[in-house]
Amino acid sequence: MTASVKGFSKLSKTQKIDWIAQHYTHDPEATKTILRQYWNSDLELQRLHDEFIENTLTNYYLPLGIAPNFLINNSYYAIPMAIEESSVVAAASKAAKFWETRGGFKTKIIGTEKVGQVHFIFPGSYQKLTAFFTTIKGNLVSAAKTITQNMEKRGGGITAIELRDKTHLIANYYQLHCTFETQDAMGANFINSCLEQFAETLKAEAQQYSLFSAEEKEIDVVMSILSNYVPRCLVRAEVSCPIANLQEDTAISPEEFAQKMIQAVQIAQVEPFRAVTHNKGIMNGIDAVILATGNDFRAVEAGVHAYAARNGSYRSLTDASVENGIFKFWLELPLALGTVGGLTRLHPLVKLALEILQKPSAKELMEIVAVAGLAQNFAALRSLVTTGIQQGHMKMHLLNILNQLGASTAEKEVLINHFKTNTVSHNAALEALHQLRSS
Repeated sequence: MTASVKGFSKLSKTQKIDWIAQHYTHDPEATKTILRQYWNSDLELQRLHDEFIENTLTNYYLPLGIAPNFLINNSYYAIPMAIEESSVVAAASKAAKFWETRGGFKTKIIGTEKVGQVHFIFPGSYQKLTAFFTTIKGNLVSAAKTITQNMEKRGGGITAIELRDKTHLIANYYQLHCTFETQDAMGANFINSCLEQFAETLKAEAQQYSLFSAEEKEIDVVMSILSNYVPRCLVRAEVSCPIANLQEDTAISPEEFAQKMIQAVQIAQVEPFRAVTHNKGIMNGIDAVILATGNDFRAVEAGVHAYAARNGSYRSLTDASVENGIFKFWLELPLALGTVGGLTRLHPLVKLALEILQKPSAKELMEIVAVAGLAQNFAALRSLVTTGIQQGHMKMHLLNILNQLGASTAEKEVLINHFKTNTVSHNAALEALHQLRSS
């Protein structure tokens, strides 16, 4: 049934759909119907979406929700979240409401430094290369001036270029380790353009450097590329209140609740199997806001998880403490985000999400995103150390189960009411639906 194809990218969208339906699905007509159902009736809007990526067939929808009542640095936010997982938006909203009356969330930008590197092979001595680099460092910056001049007008640009010796890892391997300030842009294209210019200048200057041998003049640039690991592009988000103010659940005292929260974090700091799931919960909140605002959640995920393992063991991104009767819960993590460029000017829902967030700067978006992650983690840990995670999650997941079982609108209404006082599971929902239909 499967097949290969030449020139697929040159086919029209309808031809692409016909080919994939014919060769890779069991019911071609049903496939065509499904794919066309998700086309936008506004042809100009659909053309815009078709051009975001290559070989487009249709649109892939995710729910866009709102988590309201976030009090961040004494200002209120309603946070857009694009995600398919049940209970994430509800949990974030619940955490926001909890902390709204306890001082809200406080944030701080620790740094905004972005990183890129030119990786190259040089057969000579480090001392000779260092002398060469010192000589040409100014030329590296000046040769990139046409690329950096607009960014510099906005207060950004190249902040440093360092020569790093990596020959203890790979024979003759060196790098130009470069740092940048990109203001409200995420800056990937800007950084990569600068790096490629550095590489060209490096090679050209080596050819003219009289102290290099013929072999040394032939510097071999392997690649020039930004890094998604940005350990000095950091944001901190925090909540705190007197322990007595944690009282909300009559089944557990505020003192015991604070102790269990701290213990839960400590476990995630020393046990990688727990830490991965712990941090995944943080990323539920972070990725949802990043996706809603048109940023690159894959780059953020990679950088955040590298940061979680920066000391040689993968551990929790959040921390908790009690000092002088004050419970404190916080996180620090790297976030390289942008509010200009990319999809922020193209995708209508991204533009709307940024408007809902009051058109934040990149720094403000870093703060909002970090708060969403902290809120999500607080909500998850709060459930884990009290009622357990499944009670709330499965109630939110109930509608998905009922839709899978083909329940009607009237049946959903009855069963949602039934499960307000009963444990939710797939089997329980199936049995309840069967009994409802039998009666």
